[in-house]
Amino acid sequence: MNDVQDATSPGAALGGPVACVSKVELRVACKALLDRDTLNKSDPCVILMVQNQGQWTELDRTEVIKSNLHPVFAKVFTLDYYFEEVQKLRFEVYDIHGTHSIGTRDDDFLGGVECTLGQVLKIKYSHWKKCDLLKKTFFFFQVNAEEISGNNGYVELFFCAKKLDDKDLFSKSDPFLEIYRINDDGTEQLVHRTEVIKNNLNPVWEPFKVSLISLCSCDEDRKLKCLVWDSDSRGKHDFIGEFYATFREMQKIGGGSKVTWDCINPKYKLKKKNYKNSGVVILSDLKLHRVYSFLDYIMGGCQIHFTVAIDFTASNGDPRNSCSLHYINPYQPNEYLKALIAVGEICQDYDSTTVSDLVLFPNKQVSHDFAINFNPEDDECEEIQGVVEAYQNCLPKIQLYGPTNVSPIISRIAKLSAGEETIKDASRYHILLILTDGVVTDMADTREAIVRASYQPLSIIIVGVGNADFTDMQILDGDDGVLRSPKGEPVLRDIVQFVPFRDFKTASPAALAKCVLAEVPNQVVEYYSHKAICPIPQTSDRTYNKTIPPQKTEG
Repeated sequence: MNDVQDATSPGAALGGPVACVSKVELRVACKALLDRDTLNKSDPCVILMVQNQGQWTELDRTEVIKSNLHPVFAKVFTLDYYFEEVQKLRFEVYDIHGTHSIGTRDDDFLGGVECTLGQVLKIKYSHWKKCDLLKKTFFFFQVNAEEISGNNGYVELFFCAKKLDDKDLFSKSDPFLEIYRINDDGTEQLVHRTEVIKNNLNPVWEPFKVSLISLCSCDEDRKLKCLVWDSDSRGKHDFIGEFYATFREMQKIGGGSKVTWDCINPKYKLKKKNYKNSGVVILSDLKLHRVYSFLDYIMGGCQIHFTVAIDFTASNGDPRNSCSLHYINPYQPNEYLKALIAVGEICQDYDSTTVSDLVLFPNKQVSHDFAINFNPEDDECEEIQGVVEAYQNCLPKIQLYGPTNVSPIISRIAKLSAGEETIKDASRYHILLILTDGVVTDMADTREAIVRASYQPLSIIIVGVGNADFTDMQILDGDDGVLRSPKGEPVLRDIVQFVPFRDFKTASPAALAKCVLAEVPNQVVEYYSHKAICPIPQTSDRTYNKTIPPQKTEG
């Protein structure tokens, strides 16, 4: 599914959901910074600013690196990337003089770089960019950008060391570990820098998490260069040793065994005949966490079962009258058909069977849930064209009544999806499309039904047809606050998306589909993640296709 929304579409103009294409990670480094300190070198820090509605605001900042004019920062900036937006960024470099708020008058501004995220991604800024400062001096700035794909995960690593060389005269070394990824072009990219363990030759560093694409570009055999240093408060760190590893080697851990590397100082190895190592570095534990995406579930065989509920209340007008919202014009489809086709043509691609179509309010005896083909034993229609034909064929056979009760159809589809949950796999998810011309009259029951449905593999899309006042319908859409039942119970997940069709009359059908379907991928992932249900394994081998349940987080 293409979740990119056109920036000029009604959904964007109305502040509707704009699909995030992906997330990106940015790492920064500098060279030849100005030395603003008298006794030492500058202590640089980089602040990332983003522009929002013309105003610059701080998004995040790096750590402060002591006494270094060529800093490589370990901090990773993570941003959402939107293809359809111009996302302006500004990197400001400061020489920090204290522990107070960075960027105050006490700190020295060393320079800045302004660009767009699109520019960074296009050229990756992997080369050094020459930056003028006050037209007199310059420094070099580097940004490395990487996309975090949905087919990614992260690894948690537990490192320690033993018998490291003592580099201090009156105390023991203060060791820290750096891990660099070696890129295809031979350059080295800092992946992680641990904290400093004071006065300890047998340090145990805090475990840390890093994405697989950051660690090894999802290549298990990519070389990782690991350096161990004795920290110096002035930034003049003493080199203890180095070793090379791969993620494949790291995964040999298990069954109580650990992975160990000799920490080698090349100079000592050349000079000392009996030199063995400068200590050993140990990977004591490794935890691989798989992060599943919407496409992981779809490609694993998850079917999106599409159900349509159409409003046949009297407020729509007699279908035989050209003023009716259900009038079948031989030259152009009515609003119900336009919305049905726009959404249905996308959803049908994710269901290998058929599309089920249900309708509100039939002839004579009022019912709030009946099959559009008048066959309750087999209410499914072949693809979206079958739904369109069934809709057109039923219009002459029904009489429109009221009121507009929506809760029965929501409860029925929720019950249907709940029955399938006993399978406990990611084989089927439901989308219920409700097309209505007015505010529902059973609002309290509808809120209760949605709260119950939020626990099931179900998303609900409501499209308001016609020119009615749909203000109350926004209550059902959780974008402005958490929907609650009449008793105050909140929904487990936000599963409702409401849009008025009139906002898309002049837009393409794709604009409506993108707007109303933008939240569905996240809703699918959110449901299966909450249930700790993995995608169905595919038959072909895929990198990191391990059946590790998504990890639950607090809150």
